[in-house]
Amino acid sequence: MAFLTNLILLPLLLLATFSPTPSLCYVSPYAARVQQSATQTSAYHTYIVLVEPPPPGADEEGHRRWYETFLPSSHIGESGEPRLLHSYTEVFSGFTAKLTEAELDAVAKNPRFVRAFPDRTLQLMTTHTPEFLGLKNGTGFWSDACYGKGVIIGLLDTGIYASHPSFDDHGVPPPPMKWKGSCKAVRCNNKLIGAKSLVGDAGSYDYDGHGTHTSSTAAGNFITGASDHGVGTGTASGIAPGAHIAMYKVCTNRGCKVSVIMAGMDAAIKDGVDVLSLSLGSRTSVSFRNDPIAIGAFSAISKGIIVVCAAGNGGPTPRSITNDAPWLLTVAAGSVDRRFDAGVHLGNGKRIDGEALTKVTKPTSNPYPLLYSEEHRFCQNEDHGFVAGKVIVCQATTPANQYSDIARLMAAGAAGVVLFNNEAAGYTIALHDYKAGVVQLTSTDGITIAAYAKSATNGAVATFTYNNTVLGVRPSPVVASFSSRGPGYIAPGVLKPDILAPGLNILAAWPGPSFKIISGTSMATPHVSGVAALIKSLHPDWSPAAIKSAILTTSDTTNNMGDSILNERHGKASAYDRGAGHVNPARAADPGLVYDLSTTDYAGFICWLFGDKGLVTIVRNSSLTCAKLPKVKDVQLNYPTLTVPLASTPFTVTRTVTNVGPADSTYAAKVDSPSSMTVRVSPQTLVFSKVGEKKTFNVTVSCQRVGASEIFVEGSLSWVSKKHVVRSPIVAIRGVGGHAPAPSP
Repeated sequence: MAFLTNLILLPLLLLATFSPTPSLCYVSPYAARVQQSATQTSAYHTYIVLVEPPPPGADEEGHRRWYETFLPSSHIGESGEPRLLHSYTEVFSGFTAKLTEAELDAVAKNPRFVRAFPDRTLQLMTTHTPEFLGLKNGTGFWSDACYGKGVIIGLLDTGIYASHPSFDDHGVPPPPMKWKGSCKAVRCNNKLIGAKSLVGDAGSYDYDGHGTHTSSTAAGNFITGASDHGVGTGTASGIAPGAHIAMYKVCTNRGCKVSVIMAGMDAAIKDGVDVLSLSLGSRTSVSFRNDPIAIGAFSAISKGIIVVCAAGNGGPTPRSITNDAPWLLTVAAGSVDRRFDAGVHLGNGKRIDGEALTKVTKPTSNPYPLLYSEEHRFCQNEDHGFVAGKVIVCQATTPANQYSDIARLMAAGAAGVVLFNNEAAGYTIALHDYKAGVVQLTSTDGITIAAYAKSATNGAVATFTYNNTVLGVRPSPVVASFSSRGPGYIAPGVLKPDILAPGLNILAAWPGPSFKIISGTSMATPHVSGVAALIKSLHPDWSPAAIKSAILTTSDTTNNMGDSILNERHGKASAYDRGAGHVNPARAADPGLVYDLSTTDYAGFICWLFGDKGLVTIVRNSSLTCAKLPKVKDVQLNYPTLTVPLASTPFTVTRTVTNVGPADSTYAAKVDSPSSMTVRVSPQTLVFSKVGEKKTFNVTVSCQRVGASEIFVEGSLSWVSKKHVVRSPIVAIRGVGGHAPAPSP
């Protein structure tokens, strides 16, 4: 786990030509990220090379032999090290090999060469959350969907602690006959049906914990008495506890190589997974034709596999979204209605509410002097005489540094630490295990305590109390500060992120076996992967796009107070913060209408964006050429959300919906929009007479009296029947609707 870091605050993310370093998308307390690139000093670099496929009928060995024909030799010089590291058959036609730059130039001259990418290293980016999402054991949608029975969720992650009770198979039937996977050096069962390591070690043991956490969040069993440090005690369960799990270990303590991730994705497609869950991603937005993960995911969705990805932990910076290809389901992170309450009682009679991962039944017996110093604002004071016997007030930096700083303070005799957020984190408190005596606060509350510590004339003092787990917290959900924000750089006419799900202070399985509370879009992603599995169990014939549409158009835009979902500063969250809304599993199972998309539809979009070169790279279907396909702008893609230019000139987008509800259904258009946005829908009524019937409609939007400083304006369109409400956000934003951006090399 030493390579993982705090990704709460990242600099402004810029468009990159090649895949940048991705990350496991969780807010980690551990050491700085390791970065590796093709600029390393060795003459040999690792490249992912895409080529035309071998002659028809080639098996795996045939693919390997074909790929070797592109290489100058099968081994490297005197070392005898193999050049060919990975051979791909499913994600794309290609391989990973060690080559010098001159050798790569020679490979590129082969007429069957397509393109190459330097390999990069990516870093990795629940007891109550099922209940928070409206899932109750033995009743309703959860029971109707048989808890995801028969669906296989594949996770690309750090491995899995196979002996954890979350992965017992009591009452779980064998996997479906289509399953072709296996387990290596791990004892699998009917729950954990696949475990492979693609990183070169003998087994898929999880030395980090991240993969165990995400796996149990997606599909872990019901476990009573789960807790972390005695807090959050309850019955833990994954979102699809009846589903099967297949783990593909693609990360080591040095990070997650893109080439290895692609090997894991290749194996998962071959094995027959139904859902792919990726709690990882790059730090910057990457052109889809230069991103092997986006390219490989297209192969997955073309085979009916829905691919769920983390939005990234680059928030709250605008345009920090990653994994934003339209065929991916991109997940943002929010809070749940639970907190781990701790109070700081000041000598002036005020109580400041914070949180802590500490279960203490009694308050601290005596007040301690409270110390705050601008000189030592970031907890770096370790003067024994200065801090001994005092409660130190300081501001959080990165958990990687914070752990050692706080440990030094406590070793120097500090009675405790009040750790407050930086301003950008707002009301988000991502808890970390700093041990007893540390209370975490918001920035605003920290400033209040610091001011008291500096101004108290008779000496500032404080005591701590711990109230442990509190449920029913309002408002909830709130978008977490670290959750990456849209719009995307590559296709801003497609709204990203797609959906909001629980990702703040999530309790799930951990090696030991134990349970642990951690945060990140990594934690939000398997929640949605589990929901996708539940829907797949009920509707096995639905396409990945239909499942995505069902999740988006039935999501919630209000919190548990009946008001709009808020962002980390408790302002109204925008669609670029929360996507379509907060996932609502029960409603997603019965959406009424879906906005479907085929691989041909995506191909038309790829032609508009990248032309024939992009089509060859991503779609890899020799029967399709851009000359034969209509070019589909991003705003005209049949996506379940609508994005238009922010302009006074009316702009029309077209959408087609498919009836998946009652055969005889009538839907009326309902528009919600601010006074500055005019929306016209034609026709205003959709009448269906059979299941599977399609209807097309137009939405024309214009905006007036918009201030020069306004970047976007939001509204919504809902199709309403007696039983269903099918809601789509409408976002009018500057800079969309025109020509495709110039493709990167």
